[in-house]
Amino acid sequence: MIKAIVSGHSRGLGAALADEFLARGIAVLGLARHANPALAARHPGLLQEAVLDLADPAALAAWLEGPALRDWLADAGTALLVNNAGTLQPMGPPALQDPAAVARAVALNVAAPLMLSAALCAAAPAPCIRRVLHVSSGAARKPYPGWSVYCATKAALDHHARAVAADDVAGLRICSLAPGVLDTGMQAEIRATSLARFPLRDRFAEMQRSGGLVAPAEAAMHLVDYLLDDGFGAEPVADLRELTG
Repeated sequence: MIKAIVSGHSRGLGAALADEFLARGIAVLGLARHANPALAARHPGLLQEAVLDLADPAALAAWLEGPALRDWLADAGTALLVNNAGTLQPMGPPALQDPAAVARAVALNVAAPLMLSAALCAAAPAPCIRRVLHVSSGAARKPYPGWSVYCATKAALDHHARAVAADDVAGLRICSLAPGVLDTGMQAEIRATSLARFPLRDRFAEMQRSGGLVAPAEAAMHLVDYLLDDGFGAEPVADLRELTG
């Protein structure tokens, strides 16, 4: 049996990914601050949810120490983890960044994915195939003014994937994958910010006006296709646009 864990499944790409898995008959464990009742109604019996603040490492650690994850994975032959939850904030040069917001971003964008990856590998039953997909970004590989925290945290996921791949653990594959520029709430957040905090704001606004943003459902379909493909993890760091031509 294939089972998938999706962080940040309550909206945006996370909701689209969970919906894509569920539409294929793959049970999903969704982890987010809020439940997704519409998703649960469309796929009764296949979606399990844990309401967690993934930016709170202590709360996440307490949940991981409990039996929920191990119990849910007990009958899985293949366990998939999609580390999707993340934040752009704080945007702006360092002097405009709230230190508490920096800590929260590192907790959500880096600590939570690494904690969940470790927990999956420990909790999945011994013969279980394990696949981990970090939702990365082009910002992990190219610096953007105003995005120093976001760029650094996404780059951390890329390098985590490279190092885990170097561990060469039997039955474990990992990839940190940039999905392209998606039409999600994160893009609306970018368009609403000031030029002082993000000088390239207008470039992204023009992409939205010209229809250059990818629908989350389309990206989710390709991401799930790749995650289930025999070639998943051949490269620990990849770009979805290159994989789909």
